[in-house]
Amino acid sequence: NQTSASEFVLLGLTSDPHLQSLLFFVFSVIYLITLFGNMVIMIVISTDPHLHSPMYFFLFHLALTDICYATTIIPYMLVKFLLKQRTIDFSACIIQMSLILLSAGSEIFMLSVMAYDRYIAICKPLQYQEVMNKSVCSQLVGGAWAMGVLHSIINTLPMLNVQFCKHTEIKHFSCELPPLLTAACGRTFLNKLVLLSSAVISGSSSFLLTLISYIYIISTVLKIQSATGRQKAFSTCSSHLIIVVLLYTTALFQYTKPSSVSSFILDQLFSIQYSILTPMLNPIIYSLKNNDVKTAL
Repeated sequence: NQTSASEFVLLGLTSDPHLQSLLFFVFSVIYLITLFGNMVIMIVISTDPHLHSPMYFFLFHLALTDICYATTIIPYMLVKFLLKQRTIDFSACIIQMSLILLSAGSEIFMLSVMAYDRYIAICKPLQYQEVMNKSVCSQLVGGAWAMGVLHSIINTLPMLNVQFCKHTEIKHFSCELPPLLTAACGRTFLNKLVLLSSAVISGSSSFLLTLISYIYIISTVLKIQSATGRQKAFSTCSSHLIIVVLLYTTALFQYTKPSSVSSFILDQLFSIQYSILTPMLNPIIYSLKNNDVKTAL
């Protein structure tokens, strides 16, 4: 029983063949919308000179992150639905897990960078061009991607030493780290400690950066005398704020909750929300809530 596993069994969302066919169609549509929406955002930002500003430079990279996130999970999921096959190689599972961690880490810090950008634009408008120059923007985006890579490496390397039983079932539709640790046969205390520490440190630091930015933004906006001015200032932040709430409320709970409150259905729903639905909703929310993007489209 203690022989190292060469492959895992992903239990997925359901074992019902009829439901699998339905879910294949649903997630195919979601993936196509995600790809199309984010690619359109990237193309529009690249080609329209009016959108060559720091705010849209960051949005471009957020769309790229969303494509990476969705592509890491959904295509493999669709193949499993189509072939009615539930096994995954150990190496493929670890690669998928590391890419999920990279995408998730990059996304939360990209959102923090976007919050900082809005803070400078609203609270220090006269210094905006000087502060948010091309060099600074590139460094901020590079930093967000670097934090994602670091978050992935820190959690992936300890997983290479974890022992799994010969027949290991993962109660999930992807090789996400929390359900993977739950399925392990060997000791995982160190891995769980690393996961909790990295999730709390990266999640809370990026959340605090976003929160502090919005505290300053809200206090500045409330001082604006005209209702039109306040509405215009809030409208530039509303899209970003909706995405932040959608992502943080589910992802942080999933990665920091104790195992005693774990629920198979709840875990699946939360994962679908932040890893599949949020990348799809991001371009839709930005397109509907942003007049510049609508005009460019």
